[in-house]
Amino acid sequence: MTAIPSFASTVSRLAVLDAARDWIGTPYLHQASAKGAGCDCLGLVRGVWRALYGGEPELPPPYTPDWNERHWRAGAGEDALLAAARRNMAERADLSFTPGDVLIFRVDPAGPAKHCGIVSAPDRFIHAYAGRAVVESWLNRWWRARIAGVFMFPGAE
Repeated sequence: MTAIPSFASTVSRLAVLDAARDWIGTPYLHQASAKGAGCDCLGLVRGVWRALYGGEPELPPPYTPDWNERHWRAGAGEDALLAAARRNMAERADLSFTPGDVLIFRVDPAGPAKHCGIVSAPDRFIHAYAGRAVVESWLNRWWRARIAGVFMFPGAE
C-alpha cells in the first residue's frame, strides 16, 4: 500500500457504487467529467471522487486520445494514469479487487495504462465506453488480462 491523502471520514463501498451507477448512460465525451452531459473513463472516476469528497484529487492536464501512446513511444516510459492513481489512492499489491475498487488497464499489454473503471461486482465494472456512454460491462478474461493496477478510494470500507 502507498501513502494516500488523509481524509477525516470513511467512505462506504456502497456509496462508491451508488455514485458510479449514477453516471450510467452519460454519453462518452473525451476529457469531460459532467454527469449526464459527457465524460471519458478518467472523467467518470473524477466525478465519483467529487461525489465522495467534494473536490478534485488533482486536475489532469489536457490530453488527446493518443497522448499516452506518444509519450510511451517517445521513451519516457512513465505511466501517467498509474502514477496519478498512486498519488491519490491506496494500491492493492496483489491485484485482487472488490466492488468499489478502481481498475486501471493496459489496452495494449505492451503499452501504457490508458483506461479505468470501477468494479461493480466480482464479474462486472462500470466505465466510460468510447463512442457510446458510461456502461456496466462484463469483467471478462480479456479485461482481466489487461489489469495494470487496482486502487481503493481513500477511506473506502
